Amino acid sequence: MGHPKDMNKAAKKDPDSSSVLVVDDEDEVRATLCEIIHQVGYACSGAVSAEKALKMMDKEDVDVVITDIRMSGLDGFAFTDIVKKNYHADVIIITGYGGEFSYEEAMEKGASDFALKPVRPRELIARLRRVLRERRLIAERRRMEEQLRELTVTDDLTKLHNSRHFFEQLQSETARADRYGHTLSLLLMDVDGFKRYNDTYGHLEGDKVLGKLGEVIQGCMRKNDSGYRYGGDEFTVVLPETRGPEATKVAERIRKGFRAMSFSPVPGTHVDVSVSIGIAEYKPEEGMTEFAKRADEAMYRAKRQGGDRTLLV
Repeated sequence: MGHPKDMNKAAKKDPDSSSVLVVDDEDEVRATLCEIIHQVGYACSGAVSAEKALKMMDKEDVDVVITDIRMSGLDGFAFTDIVKKNYHADVIIITGYGGEFSYEEAMEKGASDFALKPVRPRELIARLRRVLRERRLIAERRRMEEQLRELTVTDDLTKLHNSRHFFEQLQSETARADRYGHTLSLLLMDVDGFKRYNDTYGHLEGDKVLGKLGEVIQGCMRKNDSGYRYGGDEFTVVLPETRGPEATKVAERIRKGFRAMSFSPVPGTHVDVSVSIGIAEYKPEEGMTEFAKRADEAMYRAKRQGGDRTLLV
């Protein structure tokens, strides 16, 4: 094992919050590796066994595990297998038994790298930096993929999900309700007199109305609810684990919140805008289409009764 003093005293410290866990049943080896890693600016802790390492990982996040293979209890390969299945950490395997264990075998177990003891400090840090760099690249790619996915399912004007995502989600929720017998409700709403408002004040002012309704919906939804711009001036909210009466309370919060909005499409004027909301509670084995149809019918009944109201069917 190389000694920490072999590192250049002026070694560049990485401005990084990454956490490393060294697992080795030899106290001197474990302490030396941790000191090397500390020198370049990473947080590092040690564990004398795989079992103790797993207990530590249950309590705190670890980015990279550096583990020996031969240890009492769980060996390094079995430990690596558990880490890759249950934790979001990369593993670097090190061993002094290069004739018995191979790089290919380590990779098959899910390790990100493999090194032979005695590992030189510079080599260890180079391998660690490479693994951390790849972790960051993978995390960034996942973040970009998630952003791209959000763009494909989000309505630009209201920042709610779009109709395409609505149908995917509703199908998933109705299937889950059928499978597990869970409750499910749906709100379908339409801005009262929106065509007249658009024709009178123009589409830009109409878009402001839709944008405000999107804000109100977002502000009234609970943690597991999801809101969508269904099309034009129609919006919908999917409410899992919710019965009709509770869904009505959510609908009323949306209706009253939107009714309290102030719109001035022309300077010096104030125009009241309201919304009609149909509410349906899912019936077992009803299916997505019939479910949405009942909510739609309830909404139109609310509009025919004068608008600015909620109606549960």
